[in-house]
Amino acid sequence: MDLDLTDRFRMAAEAIRGARALVITSGAGMGVDSGLPDFRGDHGFWKAYPMYQRLGINFVNAANPTHFERDPAFGWGFYGHRANLYRGTAPHLGFHLLKEWSRRFELDTFVVTSNVDGQFQKAGFSEEQVVEVHGSIHHLQCLAPCSMTIWDNKEEIPVDLATMRAEHIPRCIRCGGVARPNILMFGDYSWISDRTSAQEDRFEAFLDSHDRDTMAIVEMGAGTAIPTIRYLGERLGDREGATMVRINPREAQIRPPHISVPAGALEGLRGIEAELAEEEA
Repeated sequence: MDLDLTDRFRMAAEAIRGARALVITSGAGMGVDSGLPDFRGDHGFWKAYPMYQRLGINFVNAANPTHFERDPAFGWGFYGHRANLYRGTAPHLGFHLLKEWSRRFELDTFVVTSNVDGQFQKAGFSEEQVVEVHGSIHHLQCLAPCSMTIWDNKEEIPVDLATMRAEHIPRCIRCGGVARPNILMFGDYSWISDRTSAQEDRFEAFLDSHDRDTMAIVEMGAGTAIPTIRYLGERLGDREGATMVRINPREAQIRPPHISVPAGALEGLRGIEAELAEEEA
């Protein structure tokens, strides 16, 4: 059946209205409407960071913990710039629509995101209802690590954009050595996963508590290049009583009875909201 976008919005609205629980999943595409880069492919990364193209460095090279060992100022150039960017970015309306649906329809809600930007918490979602599968740029750990301690990132990190070198290097609060973001990077062997593991435990308890409930899963901006979030949504969609809504401008395909919405995150969420509002009128 060939459905137009309005039909898809309507079906998604029905799934949300009929749910007892809501799982929100997101990849990098969720932040695009807030003005954040999604690093899609080397050219997408270089568009956001042209200085790295001149250096012949792609996202995988930049997001590598070896920089913190060999040249901490260069390692912190990338992550310091990102921390500053995320701190200065306001979550777009779509985040607030999701929060409002949770309240309006009395949906027990959990968020699972591969993003490290903290935008869901900034939009008002509780720390207790978010899983950050790759960690968070707003938390630090020791590079070594000398202990399993994870602490809040309150560091101010000016960055020289011409060289992508940080003018300040955060230090471990225990040993004084180099600190790094508590983020799972490429080729990472020293990431401390305890904070994320605790989040995942809370999410599993949430799923157990809704074992027999109708559930809506709303996925936004999760592509196929690193399909962690897509696979999670599809696994949840196999649960009895679950309906998944996949919002993605380029890779929205999903098997029925789940709902494919070929749109950007904000466009898709606004379209669903329009249908929910019309039903209430």
